[in-house]
Amino acid sequence: MTRTSEVERSESSGGLAGLFTPERVAVIGATESEGSIGRAITENLRADFAGETVPVNPNYDDVLGLECYPDVADVPGELDLAVVVVPPKIAVEAVRQCGEAGVRNVVVITAGFGETGSEGATRERELAEVAEKYDLNVVGPNSLGVMSTPSGMNATFGPENALPGSISFMSQSGAFITAVLDWANDEGIGFKDVVSLGNKAVLDETDFVEAWGDDPDTDVILGYLEGVEDGGEFIDAARRVTDDTPIVMVKSGRTEAGAQAVSSHTGTLAGSEQAYEAGLEQAGVLRVENVQELFDFAQILSGQPLPDSDDVAIVTNAGGPGVMTTDAVGDSNLSLASFSEETLSALSESMPEEANIYNPIDAIGDADIDRFEEALDIALADENVGCAVVLSAPTAVIDFDDLARVITDLQAEHGKPVASVLMGGERTASAKKILREGGIPNYFDPARAVRSLDSLSRYREISEREYEDPRTFDVDRERAREILERAEERGDNRLGVEAMGLLDAYGIPTPEGTVAETPEDAVSAAQDIEDDVVMKIVSPDILHKSDIGGVKVGVSPEDVYDAFEDLVTRARNYQPDATILGVQVQEMVDLDSGTETIIGMNRDPQFGPLLLFGLGGIFVEILEDTETRVAPVSEREATEMVEGIRSAPLLRGARGRDPADREAVVESLQRLSQLVTDFPAILELDVNPLVAGPDGVQAVDVRLTVDTDNL
Repeated sequence: MTRTSEVERSESSGGLAGLFTPERVAVIGATESEGSIGRAITENLRADFAGETVPVNPNYDDVLGLECYPDVADVPGELDLAVVVVPPKIAVEAVRQCGEAGVRNVVVITAGFGETGSEGATRERELAEVAEKYDLNVVGPNSLGVMSTPSGMNATFGPENALPGSISFMSQSGAFITAVLDWANDEGIGFKDVVSLGNKAVLDETDFVEAWGDDPDTDVILGYLEGVEDGGEFIDAARRVTDDTPIVMVKSGRTEAGAQAVSSHTGTLAGSEQAYEAGLEQAGVLRVENVQELFDFAQILSGQPLPDSDDVAIVTNAGGPGVMTTDAVGDSNLSLASFSEETLSALSESMPEEANIYNPIDAIGDADIDRFEEALDIALADENVGCAVVLSAPTAVIDFDDLARVITDLQAEHGKPVASVLMGGERTASAKKILREGGIPNYFDPARAVRSLDSLSRYREISEREYEDPRTFDVDRERAREILERAEERGDNRLGVEAMGLLDAYGIPTPEGTVAETPEDAVSAAQDIEDDVVMKIVSPDILHKSDIGGVKVGVSPEDVYDAFEDLVTRARNYQPDATILGVQVQEMVDLDSGTETIIGMNRDPQFGPLLLFGLGGIFVEILEDTETRVAPVSEREATEMVEGIRSAPLLRGARGRDPADREAVVESLQRLSQLVTDFPAILELDVNPLVAGPDGVQAVDVRLTVDTDNL
């Protein structure tokens, strides 16, 4: 199925508004049978939904006291949403009937689709075709359902509804939703909308990111994902949304493509996990490693303002936790605030002599509520302070409820983000509620408080990003296409140094050279270069030429003939059935005059072309010092790749080396980005080494894999 664009869907069916704000919801497959999903969903809707619940089942006249209709077409009036709970063999037909009846929003709870094998996959394709034909917004199949708290709608078969809030949450796992809601209700964490994505036959994570990005009542978007359907589309949508709405996601699982051994260095180093890491970062998504962080970040992002600076003040009555917090700041992107002279003077006058007035402020164990209040007020008033962590261990002289009120009042007065660490058990319960009502999260572990404040800082940077369009270079696209088509003509999907012209066509500098098919051709090519040359066997079947002695460096003109025959003999001895295309005769590049780097690409199934940059030559797989980004990349992103590797000081001229022409490296990455974007048939590509010297770059070697059916 060709996915309906969000613009087309919005114009024809009002976006996803009807999915979350329906007035009438039909349950197709509603029943009174104990323990059935149809009954559970009907009961959940009857319990709190402000609109009308309409059972549909030909076997009942009424369900749970509600009039029941035999078919969705028999329901009088308009329906905004249908929840399908019938067996898989008739589920697609039920969705078709919804389309014919003008129901634009459908949630397919029914399992037995793509997750069950070939028959289910066929059924899922039919479902997608029906959705496309009738322009339906379909959630699922194999979904737990959807919730929206403003109307009390719980169109799921989960055991309880969500509490009201400003967090909207999507998950590929329905079981994860039920577990999260049970925990969140105990913690007092509320939600705006909740969606179980299921198999994502029609609507996927990108659709909900866009819908919630336009929703003024959603302050934070959360997601638990096992995969992204269209990485490029997701990046584009998330970039627009994160200007105003933070997105926090857990991505679990690994795709098979990322684990497979592939022929390319880039494929080995830049598998699917790296694609997700790069893609989510480029999209402006805050990626977290676990569920605790997911909701730690969500709470502070939805309740606290963004800091003006990354400088943290710590106020505590316990030295040990204060040191722990200081260590956590050191492990984060934040830093300890340096107090002004006025702040230090005010603290000195208000704190006892035994207290520490330097950051962290230790008001010591006998601090009462007034001392805590004064210390925090002074700290937050300091212009050098961007945010604060307040810690308190339980003592006989501190009432946590009073302290919670002080923290919320001072946070509101100063308008700076605050995280609370009231360290205790049962005695913190009511205090946490006071803090929560003020939008301030409480953590038992100081490190969690610091990481949460750090998420505010990270999101501030994301929201302030200015995304640049990728640069478009003047290239010889037709020449590049002709070179790629040679692989198709040979019936082979691999190209090596014989494809150096591909790089030249896209403006990536290459040494002078040619592929000679005979010793005489090799001699002629060497005479044109007029110097000692490098000679390399050219065979799509021999990837690591140097390992078999397939490379000769510094060959003089008089030795070229014999060198050609020796290289071919070695290749034949190594692999008698190998295809030998000839020997490349190439101008020598002084590798010692620059730094050997690698630029490459591996095409990820979800995100498309994943660019790689790192230290090259023989060290690429040993050091694995690389940076990745999803193409196409802007100049800023290419620069970040070059500056981001651990070995970047080598390019800047470490230990007396001449600095490399980093602008030339950045431009080569952008040109490679354009090449692999222009030609989706390129599956993998390595330029290794790309020698970066003071006066530019030279691509010394290349190999690539091509999908010849896609040329």
